[in-house]
Amino acid sequence: MSQVAVTRSIQTSLLRPASGSTQDRCQILLKPATFSSKVFPPHGNKSPKLSVRNCHINAIKSESAEVVPVSPDDDLKIEEELQKLPGMQQTGDASGGMWSKPVVRRKTKIVCTIGPSTNTKEMIWKLADAGMNVARMNMSHGDHASHKKVIDLVKEYNAQSKDNVIAIMLDTKGPEVRSGDLPQPILLKSGQEFTFTIQSGVGTADCVSVNYDDFVNDVEAGDMLLVDGGMMSFLVKSKTADSVKCEVIDGGELGSRRHLNVRGKSATLPSITEKDWDDIKFGVDNKVDFYAVSFVKDAGVVHELKNYLKSCGADIHVIVKIESADSIPNLHSIITASDGAMVARGDLGAELPIEEVPLLQEEIIRICRSMGKAVIVATNMLESMIVHPTPTRAEVSDIAIAVREGSDGIMLSGETAHGKFPIKAAKVMHTVALRTEASLTSGQIPPNIGQVFKNHMSEMFAYHATMMSNTLGTSTVVFTRSGFMAILLSHYRPSGTIFAFTDEKRVQQRLALYQGVCPIYMQFSEDSEETFTKALDLLQKNGLVKEGEEVALVQSGRQPIWRFHSTHNIQVRTVSNTN
Repeated sequence: MSQVAVTRSIQTSLLRPASGSTQDRCQILLKPATFSSKVFPPHGNKSPKLSVRNCHINAIKSESAEVVPVSPDDDLKIEEELQKLPGMQQTGDASGGMWSKPVVRRKTKIVCTIGPSTNTKEMIWKLADAGMNVARMNMSHGDHASHKKVIDLVKEYNAQSKDNVIAIMLDTKGPEVRSGDLPQPILLKSGQEFTFTIQSGVGTADCVSVNYDDFVNDVEAGDMLLVDGGMMSFLVKSKTADSVKCEVIDGGELGSRRHLNVRGKSATLPSITEKDWDDIKFGVDNKVDFYAVSFVKDAGVVHELKNYLKSCGADIHVIVKIESADSIPNLHSIITASDGAMVARGDLGAELPIEEVPLLQEEIIRICRSMGKAVIVATNMLESMIVHPTPTRAEVSDIAIAVREGSDGIMLSGETAHGKFPIKAAKVMHTVALRTEASLTSGQIPPNIGQVFKNHMSEMFAYHATMMSNTLGTSTVVFTRSGFMAILLSHYRPSGTIFAFTDEKRVQQRLALYQGVCPIYMQFSEDSEETFTKALDLLQKNGLVKEGEEVALVQSGRQPIWRFHSTHNIQVRTVSNTN
């Protein structure tokens, strides 16, 4: 396969090399999981000595552009080509056996949908190795028993793995309008007449049932009806009390239970259906980390769900799926009420003109970034890899654009749920995201992310910790029990990795979604210095920081740990070994 070449300008804003900086994210060539599976090996009496030093600011200087290869096909080529990047070198002592190969930490997270192709223990482990950070269950398919099996497997993986953690996302079905069952697929040609009816049980060559009783009331003559997001299209010509008569515009094969949209309109159905409430209760019982709520039209839906979760004492975050025409005028209020958003481009492109989708994607990412919310770009990212072992070049560009626009996560749907090449798809997404991140300019002053955190002194400290990380080329270390400070740091996008230590397993899993955050579970001691030493010891022993490297240690956030509520601080500490 021929290789693509791009030009990148290498930023050198560092006082010294550091594994957490953007440059060093390309020095440590990452197998997507966070740590090595050989973490916590026995060690001698050595422990890191922490010392505090004053900070100095250096100007940023750009080197001349160089041409480097991208998107190799397999693991060996990935490692070989990424090691050709200027400044690429190993982190830690690879000869010591802790790391079998150098690693690079990818910041953008990967959401994989689990389905028939990947719902076994072997495949979930392989997906995790290939780069999965969040396991998504689509409640439109399968039953509670099959999803419970997946949840238990992911939890088993998290319990066994010392080098990675996978978050669990439950995606509600929502108020989908679908055609009824057919004895066999119908081949329809352009110009042919076809009828959709609300009468149940109809499935003939020229008429099929629809599962939505108000379908006739929701459409008018002249509306464009789309099947499966536009794979087929029908022009509404007339309607009766129980039927909608159409002309086939774009023909094709119509099968059973096909998804129907009306261009520019949303069905007048509740965003959370009775089935969705059953699935939400299932998620509460099984302690999932995120709900992705389908077809959210207004903030009231989010408030209703959050009130229910609060009444259950459930610590589950709500991601709204932006896929309805009715949601666009209410974007700000919907995202404000939520914990994040998903750009669900399939239905969004069916209900709105497709040329609006990339503009809306950019706008939704911008709004989420300004509000400090997580954002995921989804649908069709590697669609061709459902049946082909390699992606189209347009799909590769699509991933790169989402990464460059600042998305926290990028999602695989059918590619990993029922595709022929789920592991290859995850590896391609990992490689493209990693290569794109390597080309991004580092060391810039972080943007003001808006008013959402204005009532918290923590925002100022996150801002200055980010500037310190960008100036010194350091990683950032934060200790959190709620995840708040790690999430705030993530949205400022420091150039270095955010090592978020927490003594709450649920917080560790939830932080797996956020850009640039490496969540680490560790028990805290009552003494702050003892905990700091233990944390840096863990990072150093696993090759994530090196002797002589500086790290920015942030003590701030909503819940004080080892400090008074009114006291916040940032320290720059140098790690060194002493006997």
